[in-house]
Amino acid sequence: MSDKPITSFIEKHFLHFNSAALHDAAKGYKQHLESGKKMLISLAGAMSTGELGISLSEMIRQDKVQIISCTGANLEEDIMNLVAHSHYKRIPNYRDLTPEQERELLDQGLNRVTDTCIPEEEAFRRIQQHIVKIWKDAEAKGERYFPHEFMYKLLDSGMLDEYHEIDPKNSWMIAAKDRNLPMVVPGWEDSTMGNIFASYCVKGELNPRTMKSGIEYMTYLADWYLENAGTEGIGFFQIGGGIAGDFPICVVPMLYQDLEKTDVPFWSYFCQISDSTTSYGSYSGAVPNEKITWGKLDIDTPKFIVESDATIVAPLIFGYVLGW
Repeated sequence: MSDKPITSFIEKHFLHFNSAALHDAAKGYKQHLESGKKMLISLAGAMSTGELGISLSEMIRQDKVQIISCTGANLEEDIMNLVAHSHYKRIPNYRDLTPEQERELLDQGLNRVTDTCIPEEEAFRRIQQHIVKIWKDAEAKGERYFPHEFMYKLLDSGMLDEYHEIDPKNSWMIAAKDRNLPMVVPGWEDSTMGNIFASYCVKGELNPRTMKSGIEYMTYLADWYLENAGTEGIGFFQIGGGIAGDFPICVVPMLYQDLEKTDVPFWSYFCQISDSTTSYGSYSGAVPNEKITWGKLDIDTPKFIVESDATIVAPLIFGYVLGW
């Protein structure tokens, strides 16, 4: 048996059509890193609840990704999975649920993400009781942090250690915290923890200013890109669509067009995993060549689209990049 079963399987079987696109994207990712360039990964949807942390955490530890852009949901859901895994409920027949059965799940404190229900008390509230203390302590000291920095502080505090229900090595947030991995979390206020933070602001118990904003994330990313792109540019590996990908990819045209830094290199690798077909209003289905017209990608940028389910494709590509 091969000591690289995933790599060997992909190289033998993934030779045509959509599987070949996966193979090509994975090879391109490896070549990008081997040439000394860096990679951004963007996480849309509920990839943390889909347990991408099992493979992504190793990508982080092995320095196969240098910065992450993700939704607030992915940020918190990795930690929820860490502390409440045994309380999750899987519903394989979720497509057959009636509205009344959906309401029953709500009444039981189970919030459904496709076939998986996240337990409110053991996940959301368990994190809330500790993160609120960290928010209020920062405000009392006149300190301000980004959403991901507050989560790093929570993980570093040890407050959640007694609740760990999975091997911590499978938490990508712990891996990111250990490396102090740069991160941007656009639209964080759309997440559960973002909603909770907003509720404390409404009650007058917290000031919105304590949480650094999306504009500050963009300026942070601009500085990071300038410091790390060199003359070759950064790679862009996009899982799904939405703000997690839309936000960071715009930093290059902003630097080039709005700040008139015309020597800034475009993104130097681009791959998007998407099951969205190209249609009116469908950003997820926008083909890479369209991004050339927006000053995001160049003519010779390696470009890949894998039209499939990211929960299947991303771990396979990560496995290939890791030499599994």
